[in-house]
Amino acid sequence: MPSSSPVSSPVGHQPMRPWIADYASRKTIARKALQSIRRGDRVFIGSGCGEPQHLTQALEELVPSLADLEILHILSVGKTRFTEAGFADKCRLKSFFVASSSREAVAEGRADYTPINLGDIPGLFRSGALPLDVALIQVSPPDDHGYCSYGIAVDIVKSAAETARHVIAQVNPQMPRTLGDSFIHVRDVDAFVEHEEAILEVGRPLMNPIAEAIGSHVAKVVEDGSTIRVGVGSISTAVLYALEEKKELGVHADMLTDAYLHLIKKGVITGARKSLHPGRIVASFCLGSKQLYDFADNNPLVAFYPTEYTNNYQVVSGNEKMVSINSALEVDLTGQVCSDSLGYEIYSGVGGATDFLRGARHSKGGKAIIVLPSATLDGKKSRIVPDLTEGGGVVTTRGGVHYVITEYGIAHLHGKSIRERALALIGIAHPDFRESLMHAAQDLNYIRKDFAHVGTSRLLYPQQWELTQIFADDTKVLFRPSKLTDERALKEFFYSLPRDESYVRFLSTMKVFPHYDIQKLLDIDYYRKMNMVGIVGEMDAERIIAIAHYVLDEESMIAELDFAVHPTYARKGIATFLIHHLTEIARQHCIRMLKAYISPGNEKVFGVFQKLGYLVESSLINGVHEIRVHFEPAQACLTD
Repeated sequence: MPSSSPVSSPVGHQPMRPWIADYASRKTIARKALQSIRRGDRVFIGSGCGEPQHLTQALEELVPSLADLEILHILSVGKTRFTEAGFADKCRLKSFFVASSSREAVAEGRADYTPINLGDIPGLFRSGALPLDVALIQVSPPDDHGYCSYGIAVDIVKSAAETARHVIAQVNPQMPRTLGDSFIHVRDVDAFVEHEEAILEVGRPLMNPIAEAIGSHVAKVVEDGSTIRVGVGSISTAVLYALEEKKELGVHADMLTDAYLHLIKKGVITGARKSLHPGRIVASFCLGSKQLYDFADNNPLVAFYPTEYTNNYQVVSGNEKMVSINSALEVDLTGQVCSDSLGYEIYSGVGGATDFLRGARHSKGGKAIIVLPSATLDGKKSRIVPDLTEGGGVVTTRGGVHYVITEYGIAHLHGKSIRERALALIGIAHPDFRESLMHAAQDLNYIRKDFAHVGTSRLLYPQQWELTQIFADDTKVLFRPSKLTDERALKEFFYSLPRDESYVRFLSTMKVFPHYDIQKLLDIDYYRKMNMVGIVGEMDAERIIAIAHYVLDEESMIAELDFAVHPTYARKGIATFLIHHLTEIARQHCIRMLKAYISPGNEKVFGVFQKLGYLVESSLINGVHEIRVHFEPAQACLTD
């Protein structure tokens, strides 16, 4: 339970509490405390779930007798009347973030939105660029030493309280006493209003299949030992739940939500590997339930700091393997991200997204991730677009993102050209929009007009065929269907093969590998034409070291197979595993035989087929060995 009384002292010891007289002399009721507000004042109201509701309601009652008040906050979770038409001549809301309570008012011009990085707001107060006359805050009761805690809302509240001309604090026994840089002394408060009430809560958003699919893709990118920060909403919640198999994650965030509790209870979040504040969850405010607030109360595991610290990109980057995950509303084919507006209509705000994405980019091993559904809720519009909707704001530039993730997969953008970005983003767009996006990319000259396309782009990528296997010498290989974005990596693989190692048909006849031929090879439909590649290295530095390819004759249901493994990775069992995996895929498609043609001098690869566990025949035809692998189609295929 939140602390409701000063910390107890050892028996026989009476603490020195000279602050009590100051506290008693400044204690008053809300109506009297607010008499310090004058016409034309700029009034700050405490943030989010930490909003001092009793003081806010008293201010609403006082506003009709005032004029030209400017009311500042990040966002309001409670119900306020400051944007009502009847208050228009008396006060005007200026918000640093737009939520449901203020969205309509901002859209209709009855309230103002200030686009700014969350970490930069305190600087406005401290520099005098945005001086505060009165700050209305909510705190816990003072401890034996006269310190009150800002509780679940340290964020910009601390800087507001430290710079305002007059500070009025609602003292609420239900406000948790949080630790860290989260305290204000009695002497620094001008008026205390004691009023107990429940702290505002925000319910956990419902997860849905799309959010869960996005979360599963994010989990592939997040490594054990990473320090994480996610935003708010169903996707962010699903992302955190998807990380429950990870080990020793840390947290450095501006906002804590209930979804983090799931990983804490699972023992996933320990902070053991954090390079900054090891063993501590660092945050600035909570947006959640009483269960979350009870967890944060007087808990040494959690350290609350103001946003000028938590959101400082240089501080954020001090966490090695810092992973920042932010939602977006649209991403264009070059990688520009809009996350605060729907066209000209402001939907949310800049918030802490840019702060943490920048910090993650500067972190050793850090990753900056953008997540979004591939389409709008009604399915009528793609969220991957040729260009951002007119009026949409670029919150994150083309150079600011490492990964974009939808329910259809992962687009790795860092260090990629516009052409590579466009292909990657089209590959994770909703299938209904991929062909139009491909044509738009060609019209914009992002993709060559002779691009041999479109089959793969329209199809659902078969995630279930991705497999990771560890071979001799701890060689870890990811096997997956090839993608249109593999063109350069495949060329590098082909050119790296020694000429005397070219023992498959499509390689032995090729000396150069032009764009058209590679794209034709990559234009697969996962049935009649299929490629599997073997990849080593992390996603930002992966290399193709093996490929297996088949083309099906539907009349005979026999497929011709080609494959190659780089000699550096030979004799590890990689070829056998790759061909076996491709064989299982062929069986699912009712294919009954694979054929391969081996040139003389490469008979050593016969062993790859003999280890598959199927009936294998071979014969020499016109100087070329024909290998035939017979198998029964999968039972599921037979019953279709």
